[in-house]
Amino acid sequence: MLSTVPDVVFKTRVRDESIGGDNPFRWQDVSTDDIFKGKKVVVLGLPGAFTPTCSSQHLPGYDAKYQQLIDLGVDEIYCVSVNDAFVMYQWAKHLGIKHVKMLPDGNGDFTQGMGMLIKKENFGFGSRSWRYSMLVDDKKIIKIFSEPGQVDNCPDDPFTTSDVDTMLDYLQHNR
Repeated sequence: MLSTVPDVVFKTRVRDESIGGDNPFRWQDVSTDDIFKGKKVVVLGLPGAFTPTCSSQHLPGYDAKYQQLIDLGVDEIYCVSVNDAFVMYQWAKHLGIKHVKMLPDGNGDFTQGMGMLIKKENFGFGSRSWRYSMLVDDKKIIKIFSEPGQVDNCPDDPFTTSDVDTMLDYLQHNR
């Protein structure tokens, strides 16, 4: 089991009004140090943008209970998925996500480093993240809630332990 998050660089897009036009975004590299160093962060790792469970329960659940997580000492909440920055932006926009920050792992480098990269070829998805959530403090992994049955080409998509209520319960009892 990992003790710290892997050191990778995420390829993100950030709004830059100086660009002008209909698409005022520029590329910005963001390192794991930028995200995790000196902060307590909750990460939810999801199989894919616009997929049913990710879109109807997992991501919206964390966004809806954002303030409760903050009140329990969390500094930031990130959603990571093996999707590119364009897809992650449109997914958050489509769902009306207000608080959870979207983290594109287009090449799967972070997900692979976490040991969570699996094949979902049985659904035509290619390589994706196994569903999990974790608490990270200053790059140190404090707790991981990984769904049971992690295996390539899993015939289903379990969602029993990485939900926001499990994370809230953990935070409330481990202050």
